Amino acid sequence: MDALRVRSESRAGDARAAAEDSLEDYAFRYVPRSFRRWSALSVGGTALGSIAFLADFSIGASIGLTHGTSNALLGILLASVIIFLVGFPVAYYAARYNLDLDLIARGSGFGYYGSIITTVVFAGFTCIFFALEGAIMAQGLEAAVGIPLPVGYLISTVVVIPIVIFGMRALERLQFWTTPLWLALALLPLIWIVLTQPDVVSEFIEFTGASDGTVSFSAVVAAAAVCFALTPQLAEQIDYIRVMPPRRPANAKSWWTSFVFSGPGWVIFSGTKQVIGLFLAVYLVTKVNPGIGDRAVEPVKQLLGMYQSLLPDWVALILALILIVIAQVKINVTNAYSGSLAWSNVYTRVKKRYPGRTVFVIFNLVIALALMLLGVFNLMSVVLSLYANVVMAWLVTISADIVINKHLLGISPRFPEFRRGMLHDWNPVGLVSVGLASLLSLACFAGAFGPDLQPFSVLIAIGVAATVTPIMALATRGRFYLRRRSDGIPTPILDSDGNPSGERLRCHVTGYTFERPDMLASAEPGPNGEVQFVSSLALALDESDRYVLPPEPVVFDPDRVGGAS
Repeated sequence: MDALRVRSESRAGDARAAAEDSLEDYAFRYVPRSFRRWSALSVGGTALGSIAFLADFSIGASIGLTHGTSNALLGILLASVIIFLVGFPVAYYAARYNLDLDLIARGSGFGYYGSIITTVVFAGFTCIFFALEGAIMAQGLEAAVGIPLPVGYLISTVVVIPIVIFGMRALERLQFWTTPLWLALALLPLIWIVLTQPDVVSEFIEFTGASDGTVSFSAVVAAAAVCFALTPQLAEQIDYIRVMPPRRPANAKSWWTSFVFSGPGWVIFSGTKQVIGLFLAVYLVTKVNPGIGDRAVEPVKQLLGMYQSLLPDWVALILALILIVIAQVKINVTNAYSGSLAWSNVYTRVKKRYPGRTVFVIFNLVIALALMLLGVFNLMSVVLSLYANVVMAWLVTISADIVINKHLLGISPRFPEFRRGMLHDWNPVGLVSVGLASLLSLACFAGAFGPDLQPFSVLIAIGVAATVTPIMALATRGRFYLRRRSDGIPTPILDSDGNPSGERLRCHVTGYTFERPDMLASAEPGPNGEVQFVSSLALALDESDRYVLPPEPVVFDPDRVGGAS
């Protein structure tokens, strides 16, 4: 008994440490109303600041040099439309219910532990894109001041650590103050070139790249496939928009505007930047340096070429370096922050321990640095095309569960349940969908179905995930979504406007108060037999199951908490 008591006290101490750690990570739980003090427009502006990454430039240039301008533009448009449609319902649930993508996935077909799989996929994305963006910064440092690439990789890795450690408030300030400068440095020279050299526009439109210039569906889809790998950026946008304020009639217009543009609408800006990268690459190979070859995909070369056509070389070099450093810091603090939250979430659920988010910041950055040293930038198109298959299988499954299973079929619970004890550990709906969609699309990507179908692997991932998700929900009759219908708390989890309630309850394990959506009744009664409450955070760190309510027969009611609005 003494050993059990010591272990229990240790877990409670972990829960208290996790609750106190920076007080703004909320990696394991709902973001409380008391923390969400920014306006909707402020949150939206901060979220958009994180899409300053330059990998878009490389992606646009890469697919354009391969497939030509026409195929590349159509591929970017195809990917952007699909990403927007897939991302809209997922982002809405994040902004409306103030949850990150892992918490949404738990109640959208994966289960309490099943969503770990999707979180690892996303954590891998943050490492890959940190490496790509860090490599671009290292290339800029090498071009500007002659710093060797390996040293540049290290600099681009460690420079973000001080900002990331301090969490959301530090990120909000960084994004707010640097975005106007980034926009000015990136767009003003480009606009000047277009206005003063109108012939570059016609050359851009007529550019055929390595193809014969013919527009073909397979080339369009092959171009789109690379773009689809950017889809997990949605999860990073969600890490910002989950702090949106409650939506009420008074702020509905600004709320929706901020949500659309900073949530699913991030892809509008991403697609625009891909087109800009393609334009700059064509400008390089047709006007500035026809012998540059494949190096035209490097944003450093693109930006230097743009500035050098307008300004003295030394000024061009300084401006290019400033733009690159700003862009890389803006996106890589987000990559490191979101990645650390994802790894924290996975480790804590598996080990029932919380060593602190700083450990996972370092862990994420070590992986990213290793990828840089292995030369991931040189394999960008292949890596992203491969990764896109799994990414789309994952996000389409979540989106299909929200749209089809929750709202059309009424099988999946409309409220995105995430709390331990309320959910089954594993839900075959999401797991089978992601597994089958990934397997078939990767087999197609590898050529198992022949070379004619190979370019369509990502479309197979999308189609299979969208089809299998509702089929599995119907086949299982929704039995694996909810372990319980009631969390044992008599007050409603949503307020009269459909927002998560701000009512505060005391957790008897940690001694802290948490808001209603973060709480459940505890299976351990109080000293006088009264009902006690326990936070989802304490439950996540408890390995004894002593506070988890027993399961109950679930007769599914999609409106058990008022539904979604």
